[in-house]
Amino acid sequence: MALEDAFSDFMRRDWEAETTTGTVRLAVIGVGHFARQRALPAIADSARCETTVLVASPPESVADVAETYGVDHVVDYDPFLEGACVDAYDAVYIAAPNAVHGQYATAAADFEKHVLCEKPLETTVERARAVVDACADAGVTLMTAYRLQAEPTVRRTRELVQDGVIGDVVQVHGGFSHPLLEEADPDTWRLDPDVAGGGALVDLGIYPLNTIRFVLACEPTGVYATTRSEDPPFANVDEHVAIQLEYETGATASCTASFDAHARSALELVGTDGMIDIESPFGGVVPQEMVVESGDVRMEYTGPRVDEVREEFDYFGYCVLTGADPEPDGEDGLADLRAIEAAYEAAETGRQVSLE
Repeated sequence: MALEDAFSDFMRRDWEAETTTGTVRLAVIGVGHFARQRALPAIADSARCETTVLVASPPESVADVAETYGVDHVVDYDPFLEGACVDAYDAVYIAAPNAVHGQYATAAADFEKHVLCEKPLETTVERARAVVDACADAGVTLMTAYRLQAEPTVRRTRELVQDGVIGDVVQVHGGFSHPLLEEADPDTWRLDPDVAGGGALVDLGIYPLNTIRFVLACEPTGVYATTRSEDPPFANVDEHVAIQLEYETGATASCTASFDAHARSALELVGTDGMIDIESPFGGVVPQEMVVESGDVRMEYTGPRVDEVREEFDYFGYCVLTGADPEPDGEDGLADLRAIEAAYEAAETGRQVSLE
């Protein structure tokens, strides 16, 4: 690919090979801030998904949401697990706290329903493996909600790397910071390690971790990390984390994440013949701004903003309706949890941890 051709048809959905009819009816499990502000509006805008069931406790707490989106069925968590409204949905979207992802995913698999689960897939590799196995045994689609894998800027970046536009990737720099307590109370479940499975690394660092794996199309072979927590609300989880990774190709990556810093995200890849810099890839709606240098040629691209959450639901609906296997499947979620567990081990021992 010549650099001049890199931005041709930038917004294309290269995963969309077939036409589809109908929609996937979703039971949305967990109607918190993200579901209300991002997921439910995105589902409403999606061409392939619709919300038909809300799962929340107590059900009357989401009456306004049900009215806004015309959802006829609202149930509590226990009745859902017992099979309530099972005929009213085809798949579940799990946006509940991390430690209960497996409980609802395996219940959905038992009901032969497809599963789109927020990341991380679970709080440990072992528990995530149970989710993957349950969905495989039931023959249902399992997708980990790595929405950036359906987003045009990240997909174009992967193509540029695969086509050698910047040569061999040597270094990657990724970072994601967000001041958690500006929007959440100190008693948020994200600061409970038993419920969240970790802190800034699990909640924010997972974005650069997964995106780098996706773009490079290879696995990390070694991890070194440090964590730091200074303020009392973050006493039980990592407030700040820095990670160094080595990959099968010989590339290295440095990733940072913070629960207590100015909101900012960035991703830069440096190769033997050029570089790619993506503006704000992890912080919400990607602004579609990137710079690519190849040899002595430099190009900048700015395009219309894309709601990557809507793209994610359209992609999931496409996979369910056509029987296609999603790229961010359960194994993808497992791979990141292995890296996360290795990073915490490295931070505790002060030694690099091998993933080979």
